[in-house]
Amino acid sequence: MRQPERNAAKSGGRGALSSRPATALGLGAILLWATLASLTALKGPLPPFQTTALVFAIGGALIVAAAVVRRRAVLLRPTRASLALGIYGLFGYHALYFAALRLAPPAEASLITSLWALLTVLFSGLLPGHRLRLRHILGALLGFAAAAILVGDKLGAGQRLGPGLGHDVAAPLWGYVMALGCAFVWSSYSVASRLLASVPSESLAAPSLITAVLAGLLSLAFETWTAPESGVAWAALVGLGLGPLGAAFLLWDTGMKKGNVPLLGVLSYVALILSTALLVALGFAEPEWTLAEACVLMVAAAVIAAR
Repeated sequence: MRQPERNAAKSGGRGALSSRPATALGLGAILLWATLASLTALKGPLPPFQTTALVFAIGGALIVAAAVVRRRAVLLRPTRASLALGIYGLFGYHALYFAALRLAPPAEASLITSLWALLTVLFSGLLPGHRLRLRHILGALLGFAAAAILVGDKLGAGQRLGPGLGHDVAAPLWGYVMALGCAFVWSSYSVASRLLASVPSESLAAPSLITAVLAGLLSLAFETWTAPESGVAWAALVGLGLGPLGAAFLLWDTGMKKGNVPLLGVLSYVALILSTALLVALGFAEPEWTLAEACVLMVAAAVIAAR
């Protein structure tokens, strides 16, 4: 670790932890992630790695363009540590996520993946100068309970496996393992970003574009390239690249490096609840009482964690 990064890690404790503007930006990322499911539905039935390649290319280009416009292009160059961490987080998470959804029932896989928020809270206690409080753990557990309520009626309902996997009883188990790997990768990536607090967020452009290339190669190897069906599908792809898979990563990077890490971990469950509400509003899902119950739990979690 370079000296500036080491100093940032040491000084990234109490002072940076109380940075409300940075925490607000991190919350902005969570709000953008709430649109992920709806935009994914609007883009149509495109293969997952093709989608990843396209949206990360758009997101990486957005970061580059923003840096150039703001005359901060010199900050686009990552350090070796930030480049490796970025590829680990961005590409590692999505590769494991799609593999998990292919091997395991989607509801169960998604619930296990959502553990990244709880792990983020727990891992934040390992950061230099940080102390994990009981209220953060309680808030994270309540947030996970809210997530479990939202997908509870779908658990056990989707036991079919992905195309070509037949009836291999070991496949769901491996899917669950990869879903847990997802949670570990994203939470460890998020918390480790704090140790590179001196590296500008613009440096995310390089790992974003590399993720696009790697996903494109996987798509060419394992998928049939499919053209978006309509202008709405193209608009949804652009929206994904500009929002939840573009600007959101910049906001999250700032929140993790300078904001309240455990609080943001707890509030991350807000994305799942807002995502479900947005799907209902757009007609992609039916309204259910479980949404209201999850909202109550999430409000309680936020109040406890932010007290």
